[in-house]
Amino acid sequence: MGSTQRLQSIDLHGFLQGLSADTLDRLYVHPAAMQAVGQLQRLRIWFAEELVGGHKGLRMSDVFKQGLRTALCGGGKEWYRPAPPAPDKHSRDITFLNLYAKERWEIILHFLVGSNVSDVSRKVMDLLQRAGLITPGESASSTPAITAAGFQFLLMDTTAQVWYFMLYYFKAIESLGKDVVEVLQLLFSISFSTLGKDYPTDGLSPVQMEFLQDMREYGLVYQRKQKSKRYYPTRLAINFASGINQSAQVPDSDGFMVVETNYRVYAYTDSALHMAIVALFCEMQYRLPSMSVGLLTRESMQEAFRNGITADQVLQFMKMYAHRQMRKNNPCVPPTISDQIRLWQLERDRLRSSEGVLYNQFGSAQEFQVIRDYAQDIGVLLHSNPAKRSVVVTSGGHKDVRSFWKQHKQK
Repeated sequence: MGSTQRLQSIDLHGFLQGLSADTLDRLYVHPAAMQAVGQLQRLRIWFAEELVGGHKGLRMSDVFKQGLRTALCGGGKEWYRPAPPAPDKHSRDITFLNLYAKERWEIILHFLVGSNVSDVSRKVMDLLQRAGLITPGESASSTPAITAAGFQFLLMDTTAQVWYFMLYYFKAIESLGKDVVEVLQLLFSISFSTLGKDYPTDGLSPVQMEFLQDMREYGLVYQRKQKSKRYYPTRLAINFASGINQSAQVPDSDGFMVVETNYRVYAYTDSALHMAIVALFCEMQYRLPSMSVGLLTRESMQEAFRNGITADQVLQFMKMYAHRQMRKNNPCVPPTISDQIRLWQLERDRLRSSEGVLYNQFGSAQEFQVIRDYAQDIGVLLHSNPAKRSVVVTSGGHKDVRSFWKQHKQK
């Protein structure tokens, strides 16, 4: 079996480094964007320059310098908009916003594991396909299928998932010829917002309004109605826009997994999403309303490896969602379990798949030896079994071996 390419995720700053020089220059005109990325290198902020006397030095970009001056002096176009003067009679607190963001984002994750297909938009499906997380169904009416990368995506922490998804969103915007600068300007403005406060939509461009509606679907902002004149950024948006990578550890209250040395996995949760993820690498034995039991087996882990999930990702997931009782142990996951999971992966990684052609209808042992020796001499032999008189050669060497065999039989 061939090894599966692991899912690679970059953060927002990595995406910015890939933007063109013209795009970065236009982005730095906006004070919020300038302040948000001012601490970064390799973003056309500093340029190497030879100073008087032959010494090497750095020169700040003229565009960035002007943007910095404008931001520090409070000039330029207003970008940090205060909340509307009239209080929101439908105001939402932080607890509500956190729950809303979690529910909206999990709708996308549920779609990946094959449930709630009708709850995501066509745009979300296209983005998931563009990111390589799903493949289209065989027919227009069939359900898209999750890919190996999609399985790996499910085992990422939420911050990494949002990064991965949104960076493909930005790439999609560029491919459609829309101005990604306007989108990034709004995103950086949100990075300076306060969780739990509402902000007006007045002054947003059509491109930014469309972006706002998309973020609403993903759980990055809350807007009571599509045409509401105010919105609430959620923690997902603020953390993403700020480039914050929170620890993958979840609160003790959210830990639900208990892994025992006998390879049994107890999941104390009623979350359908969590159970669907656990079933990716466990053989589920029975389920109760608030607790399920699974078994880690060689077969269940090999199936997970075939889907692109790695041993480290499974162990990371176990640590992330370990029950508070498990977290009292050091290490959290029993060494017997972690070592065996890694051994199962090594067992699979030792195997490699190769396309080949089987020769097995030999009239005698001598005929078998002639073909085997010829294939070995020209370097195309993959496998031979004297007891069964079978020879497997590479697809590329099949033509030569077949010609040799025909000539040999004519003698």
